[in-house]
Amino acid sequence: EEGWPSMSWEAATVMLFIVTLLIAVHSEYLVGSIHDVVTNYGLPESFIGVILLPIVGNAAEHLTAVTVAMKNKVDLAMGVAVGSSAQIALFVFPFTVCAGWVLDQPLTLAVQPMNALVLLMAVLVAMAIVQDGESNWLEGVMLMAAYLMIAIVF
Repeated sequence: EEGWPSMSWEAATVMLFIVTLLIAVHSEYLVGSIHDVVTNYGLPESFIGVILLPIVGNAAEHLTAVTVAMKNKVDLAMGVAVGSSAQIALFVFPFTVCAGWVLDQPLTLAVQPMNALVLLMAVLVAMAIVQDGESNWLEGVMLMAAYLMIAIVF
C-alpha cells in the first residue's frame, strides 16, 4: 500500500514562501486591473470589491468546502466557511490597518453604514440557517438568494 507523497519541512517552507510570493504578484495585477474593468464595463468598484473579488479570491476554499460537504462531512465544510469569515474579520482586517499604519498609508476600521448593515444582515441570515447544524437544499437556495440581494444592492 502506497502512502501520500511527503515533503521535508524545509522544502514545504520554501514552497509556501514561493507560492505566497506568486499570489502576492498576481494579486497586485488583479487589483491594478480593477480601474480598467470599472472604466470598460461600467461595474461599480463596490460590486467588484464585495462580490467578484471574494469569489475569485476564495475559489480554492469554496471548492474545498463543497468537496468535503459532498463527502458528507458537513461539520468540516462549515468550519472551513465560518473559519474563513472569522479569520478575515478578526485578523486580516485589523492586521491590514496596522500594516497601513507602519507603511504610513492611512486606513481605519471605519466602515460605511451600508456595508456594515449588509455585513450584519449576512451574519444574521447565515446564523439563522446554520444554527441547527443541519442543511438542506432550501437553506442553500435561501443563502444564494441573500447573496443575490447583496449583489443587487452593490
